Amino acid sequence: MPEMEEAGSCSSITSELSDITLFGKYEIGMLLGCGAFAKVYHARNVRTGQSVAIKAVSKQKVVKGGFMEQVKREIAIMRRLRHPNIVKLIEVLATKAKVYFVMEFAKGGELFTRIARGRFSEDLSRRYFQQLISTVRFCHSRGVFHRDLKPENLLLDENWNLKVTDFGLSAVKEQIRPDGLLHTLCGTPAYVAPEILAKKGYDGAKVDVWSCGIILYVLHAGYLPFNDPNLMVMYHRIYKGEFRFPKWTSPDLRRFICRLLDPNPETRITVDEIMNDPWFKKGYKEIKFHGEDFEYKEETQGPGTKCLNAFDIISFSSGFDLSGLFDAAELSVRRERFISGEKPERIIERIEEEIRGMENVKVKKRRENAILLEGHNCDFVLAVDILQLTENLVVVEVGRREINVEPSGDIWKDKLWPKLSDLVNRN
Repeated sequence: MPEMEEAGSCSSITSELSDITLFGKYEIGMLLGCGAFAKVYHARNVRTGQSVAIKAVSKQKVVKGGFMEQVKREIAIMRRLRHPNIVKLIEVLATKAKVYFVMEFAKGGELFTRIARGRFSEDLSRRYFQQLISTVRFCHSRGVFHRDLKPENLLLDENWNLKVTDFGLSAVKEQIRPDGLLHTLCGTPAYVAPEILAKKGYDGAKVDVWSCGIILYVLHAGYLPFNDPNLMVMYHRIYKGEFRFPKWTSPDLRRFICRLLDPNPETRITVDEIMNDPWFKKGYKEIKFHGEDFEYKEETQGPGTKCLNAFDIISFSSGFDLSGLFDAAELSVRRERFISGEKPERIIERIEEEIRGMENVKVKKRRENAILLEGHNCDFVLAVDILQLTENLVVVEVGRREINVEPSGDIWKDKLWPKLSDLVNRN
């Protein structure tokens, strides 16, 4: 069976792909877009003529980039969710080199493209926001928190109805720690909630509400409420909840958005409160559907099919396994942030002080607000960037990659972090 070729550019349509039939079942068409480790194509089911979107994920890039858990989680979560406003995952196929997500095709494209042409009326903004909240409410009821809601992840079908997609950064209730909160730092900077920046743990539902508030603002205004070329200036505004409304915003909508973009998660409006808000309820009709219409039904494979259907090996439970899709990863990439009240230069000095007694770690580069550490055998890289959040607070972002950490252990977690944990602002 021919393997799908890598395209040279996201904007090009390679002639080689037009003749490929994936597993004898899907005829591959134009390239719709691409990301760091995946490309999305339009395709047609040869038997039924149905249009689908196929996301081709490179196993090698996923493993080397440390995204294996993210891809496995996305498959499992999309299998759990069946809703008219969520892009349906039809099946997952795999070859030696790639994993293929076969998904419902959203003919209307990205909502982002429509917003780029001009802002929406208040009524149209409300209509899409109602569909978005209905979907988010459903996800939360199934124990799923999206954590990366933005117009680029909202598609439109042929009837211009919303379709939520890209659950790669989503979390499930099983990931909630004993303190009742999530702790993984993720999301897109302009849409990230202030409590995520604070790295004290956060409620996944409240983080999604914040992102929905950003989306509603963008639909209505045509631009972002928090936006600045200087990332730290933007983070400061997010942290303080400082934004302005355009002059055409109605008083009711101003009030409603202020409740959505409340920087205090404790007083921020909840999904249930949104559903009962007068601005939201205007013209709202709750979507009625039969659950069985959206339950996953196993795809049957013909006797001559030479592929692995990932759904044959997934059973969504606390121990679901996708090991058959990937080889064991030798590289792991991890990123985390914390808030500190220390000055950037002092944090860098502390790191330098602590590694002086370590034989296998050296400073490769150093600046006033950043430091890059490397293992003498090139088996360890740690990058620390410090960004000023407020006059008295900084965000410290730590990115690290380690190869074969055993038996020496995790350099950051086991050796450096215990000595630096006093730098964290716990107020």
